[in-house]
Amino acid sequence: MTQSEFSSIAPTLPAQPGIYKYYDETASLLYVGKAKHIRKRVSSYFNKTGNNYKTQELVRRIHRIEYTIVDNEQDAFFLENTLIKEYQPLFNINLKDDKTYPYIVVKNEPFPRVFFTRKQFNDGSVYFGPYASVAKVRDLLEFIRQHIPLRTCNLALTSTNITKGKFKVCLEYHLGNCNGPCEGKQTADDYAEGITRLKHLLKGNLAPVIQVFKQEMKSHADDLEFEKAAIYQQKLAFLQEYKAKSTVVNSKTGTIDVFSIADETDEAYINYLAIQDGSIILTKNSLIEKKLELSAEEVLTQAIVQLRNTFRSEAHEIIVPFPINLPEEGLVITVPRLGDKKKLLDLSQKNADYYKAEIAAHKRLKLSDRTLEENAQMISMLQEDLQLPDEPIHIECFDNSNLQGSNAVAAMVCFRNGLPSKKDYRRFHIKTVAGINDFASMKEVVYRRYKRMTDEGTALPQLVIIDGGKGQLSAALESITALGLSGRMTLVGLAKQKEELFFAGDSESLQLPWGSQSLQLIRRIRDEVHRFGISFHRDIRSKQAIRHGLEDIPGIGPQTITTLLKTFKSIKQIRQTSYGAIENAIGKKKADTLIDWLSRNK
Repeated sequence: MTQSEFSSIAPTLPAQPGIYKYYDETASLLYVGKAKHIRKRVSSYFNKTGNNYKTQELVRRIHRIEYTIVDNEQDAFFLENTLIKEYQPLFNINLKDDKTYPYIVVKNEPFPRVFFTRKQFNDGSVYFGPYASVAKVRDLLEFIRQHIPLRTCNLALTSTNITKGKFKVCLEYHLGNCNGPCEGKQTADDYAEGITRLKHLLKGNLAPVIQVFKQEMKSHADDLEFEKAAIYQQKLAFLQEYKAKSTVVNSKTGTIDVFSIADETDEAYINYLAIQDGSIILTKNSLIEKKLELSAEEVLTQAIVQLRNTFRSEAHEIIVPFPINLPEEGLVITVPRLGDKKKLLDLSQKNADYYKAEIAAHKRLKLSDRTLEENAQMISMLQEDLQLPDEPIHIECFDNSNLQGSNAVAAMVCFRNGLPSKKDYRRFHIKTVAGINDFASMKEVVYRRYKRMTDEGTALPQLVIIDGGKGQLSAALESITALGLSGRMTLVGLAKQKEELFFAGDSESLQLPWGSQSLQLIRRIRDEVHRFGISFHRDIRSKQAIRHGLEDIPGIGPQTITTLLKTFKSIKQIRQTSYGAIENAIGKKKADTLIDWLSRNK
């Protein structure tokens, strides 16, 4: 959109608080922003001189501007972040993290099971987390099982089944890891006490658990049951050690969140520490890719909102290195100068700076920084390591992407002479496969790629990497055989976890040395196809957001949309919410309209 084109619509923009949305000519959502004064804020993009190239590129792509008026800056702030989370616009900041974080779940069932999970269900179960580290979750579960006997079986332990004697105790009972509720050897009330202690442990509230263990130890000692008393003494020692390891300041610090930032021109490095009763219960480093010219205050503010939402923080105080504008009701923002809180901020900053240095060190190893001679040597080494008939000057890599079980697509990246050849990258919509079928999808895209190349007489690659291992490699080979291209290029499958390479017909995998140049190149190619595929998938979701957004519902206006998103956070959450809750939020008439629209747009 040019300056003159914008001048014609500028007077129509409201002089009120709210959010604005920029769309390109294909109706893809480019950017969502908030403003105290929508007209002034949007005008600044077109009137400001000296914008950096990223902002200039955004302005050049703008084809349509939409806005939503809200009552105040706090509502604008909330709505902006809700929409960013829902639609992930191209030019908004991006926390480079595609993980599904792990939880510990206490199931809603008789004698509840407790286990690690990455999925949540609205079944009344209690979920603790998310946790930034799988290792942390496993350590917590192991720690719990050492001190609280819990069942690990999947038996339906209803009172009827137990009374009828349908079950027998297993080895876990004889090892002392379970008290045998399946045979009625442990009552529901006694088991519930253990679950209560477990919940205290997961919340970092150790005092009640320690008190119970002390009482048990004293009771057994008074009854001269010294062996049992010694067991509880050992449990107390474990708990005291666990508490000592995680305590960094005195317990009067309370529950707070600590954030720091190491800022660069195009990226920012954020550290987040979650503190509870003086103990660090969560630490998380995040890399943010800045899409526009943003200040450190703006970047940190948006990162804080995303991280607190992701990790479900309930802290009412945050510690930051400089003042920020975070209009969240009831939230205290502290910039400490002395004392324990300043020590925590310094610790967080130390982590952010170290993370920045670590990323910089990794970048120095990137293949794009190598000389042509070094790349040639690396390609020669890859040929030797994989025993290829020709030097892999031209390498292509395929990956399927079906994030969240929808929109099956695939991506292909091309490397020439060890460097990305982005003009040769390709994206594929899956056309012939119904549902999610990685093998059939891989077969389709490999066939389409090399059918076209043979039809056009284009030179084939020397090496093709199939990301996904044996199954997808076999599917790709079916297409190569069908095209009559067997023997004209080498196909290998790359296992996702152990970085093993599979060749057609080989029963054993090839595992290259961890630090070898050959494996570095393969990792770079794999990471690039992941990045390219995920960006494609997000573009599709962004476009679909336009078709599936709440704005499309007749009778549902901006104020109602704000209420819905403020209450339920996302369309997905609205779909999972009961009719009664929706009616309480927006009234019966609008609830009926919304439910009817959702049922017709599944």
